[in-house]
Amino acid sequence: GDICEPDFIKQLFKTEKIDIVLHFAAQTHVDLSFWRALEFTYVNVYGTNVLVAAAHEANVEKFVYVSTDEVYGGTTEEEFDESSPKRPTNPYASSKAAAECFVQSYWERYQFPAVITRSSNVYGPHQYPEKVIPKFISLLQQNRKCCIHGSGLQKRNFLYAADVVEAFLTVLKEGKPGEIYNIGTNFEMSIAQLAKELIRLIKKTSSESEMEHWMDYVKDRPTNDLRYPMNSEKMHNLGWRPKVPWKEGIKKTIEWYKENFHNWKNSEKALEPFPVAEPFAQLSGP
Repeated sequence: GDICEPDFIKQLFKTEKIDIVLHFAAQTHVDLSFWRALEFTYVNVYGTNVLVAAAHEANVEKFVYVSTDEVYGGTTEEEFDESSPKRPTNPYASSKAAAECFVQSYWERYQFPAVITRSSNVYGPHQYPEKVIPKFISLLQQNRKCCIHGSGLQKRNFLYAADVVEAFLTVLKEGKPGEIYNIGTNFEMSIAQLAKELIRLIKKTSSESEMEHWMDYVKDRPTNDLRYPMNSEKMHNLGWRPKVPWKEGIKKTIEWYKENFHNWKNSEKALEPFPVAEPFAQLSGP
């Protein structure tokens, strides 16, 4: 089903007796959002509105809206906490920020038990290879170069999937309605560093010149935030901290992609330096 279909969603709540909602459903590819901003707005904002309205009508116990660190916009210095202003710089982040506002309005108006989370970049097995870590791994495993947007100096915080699962379980159990929680990690790496790390692990080399051979610098996206450092003290106070070290997490991830890259439909398309934008033709809804 589709969160943008109100009749389907209402029927789902009615027949399945749903009492808790974890809302992950979204269009999430930043590069693609510049080409398909209307679709991102429709799915991420309108779809969230449909879902939160149906959840409110069904009187659910808790509604967790899964947002992103990108709603803060980029920074070179400050560390974002949950009260930091939202300054999104791309259509994807803007749509997530707008959807947050819809969710918060139901808390303000009805005391609807909604919680919002904003997490760092997640990586691990089973991730579609349009995302940077599985993309670089898959390219290198096919003896192709890592495509790096712009300078490659943009830094990202990487959080292993199992740690994020634990964070959501903690929020479901301990998270307070009306609150926002940053799910972050101090582990930070530039995209160029990330490429070199994966080249070292997959191509078994530490030679700088050989590493450069496997890196292909392409033009940058229209905006590319430098960093998203977050303060996750509120989550730590609930009893959660990330546990999986980078070395362990990335090793498991590389091993998984050796065997499973072709599990996805159109997985080869996901390895292009920039997404292939097909027209968004159909808008159903109000």
